[in-house]
Amino acid sequence: MSVHIPSTSGATVLALYKKPADPAAFDAYYTDHHAPLAKTLPGLVSYTIGRGGEKDPYYLVAILTFASEAALGAALGSPQGAATVADLQNFAQAGVDILTFPNLPA
Repeated sequence: MSVHIPSTSGATVLALYKKPADPAAFDAYYTDHHAPLAKTLPGLVSYTIGRGGEKDPYYLVAILTFASEAALGAALGSPQGAATVADLQNFAQAGVDILTFPNLPA
């Protein structure tokens, strides 16, 4: 028996931000500083965010997509990638879980 693994179609970074102590301060910093910084990542194809509900374990979810795993790796290895990752300490004190993965067809 063989298993067919479909080819990938891009790659994604999923950032899952835990509930901050001060949501207003988090939102202001994220909107004014972090999101504009993340949007400078080279090769970024799309960037969307969603807000968790009151009972959800996460406050905010950010979804960043790239054309390939190589493009994602290059973005994270770039000066903009280093700056974006370093910026997390400035506002995500409650914690953030970051997943990276290749996109597969559904």
